[in-house]
Amino acid sequence: MQLAEFALGPLETNSFLLHDEQRAVCIDVGGDPDEVLAYLSRNKLTLTHILITHLHFDHVLGAASLQKATQATLYCNHRDLPMLERQNYGGMFPPITPFSYSDLDEGPLPLPVAECSVLATPGHSPGSLSYYFAEAGVLFDGDVLFRQSIGRTDFYEGDFRTLAESIRNKIYTLPDSTRVCPGHGPSTSVRAEKISNPFVPGL
Repeated sequence: MQLAEFALGPLETNSFLLHDEQRAVCIDVGGDPDEVLAYLSRNKLTLTHILITHLHFDHVLGAASLQKATQATLYCNHRDLPMLERQNYGGMFPPITPFSYSDLDEGPLPLPVAECSVLATPGHSPGSLSYYFAEAGVLFDGDVLFRQSIGRTDFYEGDFRTLAESIRNKIYTLPDSTRVCPGHGPSTSVRAEKISNPFVPGL
């Protein structure tokens, strides 16, 4: 199992490719996916799925383009759909091109590259999902938990108490060694955040 990381779009959103020798899964597409497509082509990989952590614009700007180029199945949670119509930002950023999706909620998600556990982690957004790959020991959590920080809760339907509960009940209960790959900035670990996160301490 291999992991490739790309900073895409105007907010340099982390987009990830988790892959074996033939197939790949992409987590979030924050902007033009040309780098992702080049990596897939260079390594002769077939993209089978696109997993969206939440539907804020900076995590889906390139979703339609990547889906069109690869015909990959895209998953997201329906609770975030109203946000797609609430992100005009006065024309500061490009509009989100519509994409087709399959609704996804908490539970097991068999994927060609690995078994995935989908965790419902609302608070930053109502339909925020985190993707845990136990075999690889890695969690992709979007904008829920960052290195010594947390996702904002002042956006549409954000809520700090809900976010803190998601972190404590869904993320801090994972093995301490779990690598946490957030939507922005560097990765961290469950143990590091339990010890030192100033917003949601775990110990």
